[in-house]
Amino acid sequence: MAGKTKNNNLHKAKDAKKDEFYTQLSDIERELKHYKSHFKDKVVYCNCDDPRVSNFFHYFSYNFEKLGLKKLITTCYKSQEKDFFSKNDCEQAIYLEYDGDKKGNNVPDPNKIGIKHLKGDGDFRKRETIELLKQADIVVTNPPFSLFREYVAQLIEYDKKFVIIGNKNAITYKEIFKLIKEDKMWVGNTPMSTDMLFDVPKEFSEELIAKKKEGSGYKIVDGVVKGRAQAIWFTNLDIAKRHEDLILYKTYNSEEYPTYDNYDAINVDKTSDIPMDYKGAMGVPITFLDKYNPDQFEIIGQGQGNLYRELTPKGLSKEFVDNYYKTGGTGSIKEDHPVLAYYDNNRKAVIPYMRIVIKNKKI
Repeated sequence: MAGKTKNNNLHKAKDAKKDEFYTQLSDIERELKHYKSHFKDKVVYCNCDDPRVSNFFHYFSYNFEKLGLKKLITTCYKSQEKDFFSKNDCEQAIYLEYDGDKKGNNVPDPNKIGIKHLKGDGDFRKRETIELLKQADIVVTNPPFSLFREYVAQLIEYDKKFVIIGNKNAITYKEIFKLIKEDKMWVGNTPMSTDMLFDVPKEFSEELIAKKKEGSGYKIVDGVVKGRAQAIWFTNLDIAKRHEDLILYKTYNSEEYPTYDNYDAINVDKTSDIPMDYKGAMGVPITFLDKYNPDQFEIIGQGQGNLYRELTPKGLSKEFVDNYYKTGGTGSIKEDHPVLAYYDNNRKAVIPYMRIVIKNKKI
């Protein structure tokens, strides 16, 4: 138990550091240009952003008139220092409400931006920040990765539109996947394969250099260490990409598309290889969500994979797979979340990485 507690603490510490990944303006501009029609006459709320240093505030304040915004509200957690990486050691946080340029040059004047004080620490879960949330039409920010489930749950509870950044693995969280399956949330416009880099505190950049390989945990850009994370955009705002049909060109054959031994579906290793003539269930990689058009495909469920590859790296018996499929390790049948496995020509068990189970609606 002590070992487990220690591991949990290490994971929490790791997540906390990733909460200090600050989004680059170029990534914000690349994504938000696809939502311009949604912002007209809307109140935008950035509730994880110090307006004096946030690139989200920079984007919306400098494009306030161009987007036709009604109001911009930003809040931050504790920090009152004009620095990206403050120690968050002030108990009273700040916020602002910006309603556009007053000089007629469409450039926000820092001296005219009124900074107001919250009574508490600015945590997005506190009553006073929730009151600000209620005023908002669209929430746009990079929330703490370690609190992503809770953060999204709050947006859904208050029926808010949003464009936010999260870890790619969040797709596999049961709470998040449920929303994706029900078409209440989807992947944004930027492809999931796009490398997103973030500004990080000096101490963390030194740790990245000491413990990670360049190109993996970090990259150096113009002499500056940038944190690298498997981050993607999530939204519930409609975008053109969401209505583009995936062009299918391959036809089904049993040799190329093995059937899972424990679930009535075929395995597809690449989204581009989805057969155009197969009407049954198919297990596809999570990167399929980049091409997901709800008019073309139906999401049935999610198949486990990675965990069981780690548990049984040398393959496994059919009995092992069947047992985990039936019980999920909990004693309850998990029909919408099976462990997917198939057998190759040598009867060796193959467990693909995480799969999303889909059907083609147009067959």
